[in-house]
Amino acid sequence: MLFEKPSYSLYSHGDGSIRFEIPDKIHSDVLSDARQACYKARDAFYACLEKESNKKPTEIASVGLLYPIECKKTREAYDNGCRRTWVKHFDRQYCAKKRVQRLLDDNESRRGPMSLPQTSTSNSSN
Repeated sequence: MLFEKPSYSLYSHGDGSIRFEIPDKIHSDVLSDARQACYKARDAFYACLEKESNKKPTEIASVGLLYPIECKKTREAYDNGCRRTWVKHFDRQYCAKKRVQRLLDDNESRRGPMSLPQTSTSNSSN
């Protein structure tokens, strides 16, 4: 089953109290080993993006992220190894980081000698 409905139980007692029970099931994707596997898949995908940055992006990921076909296998591993909400979160972070870097790179190319207004240091009397 792709989406599992959360299971919990509500018990009403004769005294008017309600008891809420959550089963002992632990989702493995939030455990440390699963997180580490997710991070490894994520890092492999983003490393592929950097390595293949000169290739034309033809594939579309979450949040509109474009990537080249050469990174398709690492993307599939990333999508399969991480929770969908995590993938969207990491993709948003990556895109935001790239936007900021592009802005900083653009500003670097426009920089030249800085000219500030000169303050008067002489006491000239007219």
